[in-house]
Parts: sequence; structure tokens; C-alpha cells
Amino acid sequence: MNKKKIINDPVYGFIAIPSALVFDLIQHPYFQRLRYIKQVSMTSMVYPGAVHTRFQHALGAMHLMGLAIETLRGKEVAISEEECKGAMIAILLHDIGHGPFSHSLEYALVEGITHENISALMMEELNAEFHGQLDLAIAIFRNLYPKRFLHQLVSGQLDTDRMDYLNRDSFFTGVSEGVISFDRIIKMLNVANNELVVEEKGIYSVEKFLIARRLMYWQVYLHKTVLSSEQMLIKILHRAKWLTENGRRLFATPALAHFLMNRIDRKIFESDKWHLIQFSRLDDTDIMASVKVWMEDDDRILSALCSQLIRRELYHVEMSSMPPTEEYLNGMRKKAMQLLEVNEAEVDYFVIKQMVENSAYDSNQGTIRILMKNGAVKDIVEASDLSNLEVLSKKVQKYSVSYPKILRQMLAQTEYPESQ
Repeated sequence: MNKKKIINDPVYGFIAIPSALVFDLIQHPYFQRLRYIKQVSMTSMVYPGAVHTRFQHALGAMHLMGLAIETLRGKEVAISEEECKGAMIAILLHDIGHGPFSHSLEYALVEGITHENISALMMEELNAEFHGQLDLAIAIFRNLYPKRFLHQLVSGQLDTDRMDYLNRDSFFTGVSEGVISFDRIIKMLNVANNELVVEEKGIYSVEKFLIARRLMYWQVYLHKTVLSSEQMLIKILHRAKWLTENGRRLFATPALAHFLMNRIDRKIFESDKWHLIQFSRLDDTDIMASVKVWMEDDDRILSALCSQLIRRELYHVEMSSMPPTEEYLNGMRKKAMQLLEVNEAEVDYFVIKQMVENSAYDSNQGTIRILMKNGAVKDIVEASDLSNLEVLSKKVQKYSVSYPKILRQMLAQTEYPESQ
């Protein structure tokens, strides 16, 4: 059977599947599941075109990895065929552990475990199934391989993961500020002292990449209406778990029921393979099918939350650079309890505070190194003549309070500090 297929991608055109092993990994149920997980969760509530999937993103990131390796080889960086295959598999599978609605429900079903942890567990399972053929890919993914630049292409400040999701998310949302010169950046990649670097003449493309990333976070990923819908979805899961733990048997698919009925943390999850099997059967459709049924549930709170989400009657969001005062929050909770006829334990489903942060360049997670014409290597902040690049590297925190729009009239006379 010929397994060297091509896929027509709307962002890059034709993407080639480079080997039979990669084809078989893509065909595996673990990977096919990514077709049913949205890349940007609830963002389609604001940008209707943003319904692309983790499946598309993983293929796109693999495509960019192939271009990056081709560029580095052209500059006489030694990368064997096995290393190339390992790096491409590592980036292909880097998001395989995402749960339903990607980052939104990261800790709602399993406490204290990240999608990276679950990706590593799934890769180990696949490695056993494929008789050790993923050894090198796992070593690169976990940054255990001596050629560190290969891991930096998978996970770093300027990796092929970020290059694809900025490009792809900009394409599907229509937010042009996220467009980056990915091809120019890739052509400027090089290796110095076993580290991934960008040649000096590519510095402006990297600066644009960092600015685009900052803008995409505020305009797309942390858009206040997106935050509102994500918080409502999280509260729905919390209520469903609470009801289940207190003896109610809610409608749910078998995989979702497993996580509603059992309190599972990282230690428990890693101790029994059955939890991973159940997780691998979960995707967005499990959640949304349940939400639609729960609209008619006898529990007034669960029913209200689900109905409002499905009908896009989303919470109003107030955002500020300052945290809300306890006096403000207590006043809001009191009015919500009165108007919505809920008690003190239930009001947190309707008045939600949240802190979000954004930094375009976090040097604590690795640096972007610029290879100067004289052979010196500098951090992008030091090498750039863009005066506000150092500002972009600082974390910006914003605080939000979400609540049903029916409360807005009652709160019209209550000032939220520095509301935006």
C-alpha cells in the first residue's frame, strides 16, 4: 500500500506525509480523535470561522518542521534521516494529549495534569504499539536528546508549533494582525553552539512574530467574550461533577461519565492505564452532546448554564488592570443571590472572577537567540533596536469579573475599577 500521501491544507497548500510510519500514526485512533477537538476552543463564539481543529494544526506544524530541517541541512547542519523522522513525529504528536476544547477544560476533568503530560503518556503507548520506533521522537519531545535545537523546534520561543498556530488561527479567525512571515523566519534559522538561532537579517521578522503573538492573545485567545464562554463551560462541568458526586446520574457518554463519577488527579491518572484509555475516547462531541441534553435537566443551575451557552446568552465581562475589591465582589454576589434566587454556595456559578496574563516573549521559557554577522550570539531583546521589545517580554495581567447580563441594570450604579 502506498502510504506517501498528500493533504490539501488551506494555509500551506499540499502537505506531504513523509513516511509509512507517519501515515500509520496519523491513522491511529489517538490522532484521528484530534479531528473532533477545536484548536481554539470557544473562539468561534466571537469569530465564526474559527472551527479548525487540532488535527489540522498538528499536520501544519509537521509541515513547518520539514521546511525548517530542510533549511538547516542546506546550511550544513548535520541532521540524519532518523533525526529528521524523530523531530517530525515529535511535533506531529505534540498535542495528542489535548482534551475536549483544548486548553479551556485542561484541569476540569483531570486535576493537576497538563496536556503535555498526557501527550507523553500517549506517545509511550504508541511507542509500545509500534515496537520502539518512537524512541527518538520521545527523546526529542522530552528534551533528552543531545541535539537541543531539535527540541527547540518542537517546544521553544520560536518553535514550529507557535509558527503554525499563529498563522492558522489568524487565517481562520480573519484577524490579520496575527499574520507572520513564517517562511522568512524559517529561511533565517541556523544552529550555533547546539542552540537554535536566527540570523541577524531575520530579526525584523522575529520582532513582527512577537508583536503578532501579543496581539493575537488579546484579540483572540483572551478576548473577553471568549473568556466568558470558556468560564461558562467550565462551570457546567463543575456543576455536573458536583451533581454526580452527590448521587445524581446524569446523561453522559461512557468516557465522560468515567470522569464525572471519579475524582482523578495526576497520580491516579498515571497509576492506571484505564484512565488514559477513557481519556483517549473523549472529544468536543462528548461535551456538547451532554450540554444539549442537560439543557432540560431538573437541576435549575445546570439547566440554566447549558441553555445560556447553547443560545449564546453569554455572561457580561468587566475587565480591568486592577483586581476587583472584595467589597465590589461581595456586593455583586449579594445582588446575584437576590435576583437569581441562589444561595451562597451556588452564586459562584454566576459571578466568576478570573486573572489572565499575556507576555509575548517569556525568557524563563527559553530565549530567542540572534546570530550576528560577526558571529556573536545575542538575546533578541539585546539585539533588537525596537524600543518596546523589552516591554513585550513583561507579563501583563488583567482581571475580569463575569456575570449574567440580567444583573447589569442592577449593577449600573456600581463602578468597577478601571473598567475597559
